[in-house]
Amino acid sequence: MLVNETKKLTSTEVDSLNKKYKTLTLHQRIKELYKDFEIEDVMVTSSFAATSAFLLKLFSEVNKSQVIYFIDTGYHFDETIAYKEQLTKTYGLNVKSVSALKHEHEFTTKDKTWTKNPDFCCSINKVKPLEVIKKNYNVWVSGLMEWQSDHRSTLNFFEQRGEILKFYPLLDVTKKERDEFIKKHNLPFHPLVSQGYHSIGCKHCTVPGKDRSGRWNNNPKTECGLHL
Repeated sequence: MLVNETKKLTSTEVDSLNKKYKTLTLHQRIKELYKDFEIEDVMVTSSFAATSAFLLKLFSEVNKSQVIYFIDTGYHFDETIAYKEQLTKTYGLNVKSVSALKHEHEFTTKDKTWTKNPDFCCSINKVKPLEVIKKNYNVWVSGLMEWQSDHRSTLNFFEQRGEILKFYPLLDVTKKERDEFIKKHNLPFHPLVSQGYHSIGCKHCTVPGKDRSGRWNNNPKTECGLHL
């Protein structure tokens, strides 16, 4: 296990991980994760949106015991909830949901905060719920890919962000490679993909669109804040 007593890696240790994982295949990266870290140290999140089956299938093949956290904002499409249930059953996933405090979520509903301040709405319903559990882990795994946004193109496989180490095993996967993997393994798409939704979040803020263009429509916002 690489994590030291302070739960933070040095820049040299992070650089070493990045060099090692860059040469590995996708399966090898996830297998190696459990050699470098204990499962108790690893937090995996999934939005169960669009092509989430890609990362989830890989983890199901390597370690079915891994907890997959789903942030239930209370504003998901019914299709997203159905997709979550489908993938959970298909791959035998160990899924746990986290959500905002009831009174805070109810405030955003009555206030329609997403229409006035989408950053604040995301903070209450996405960022804060995850902050509560984040402190229990040393490594946070997410399926971000470089081509998805300008911000994501600046990331590395491993990045120390405050007290937690971020890990993006799919980071260098191209859109073409992702689509070929999905086709080869016959992975199920989110039901709304066929209706033109290519990045799917909360129903109030998501419209059909290419890549992430349908998120927070008519707003310069491109990230919910979880990965900033």
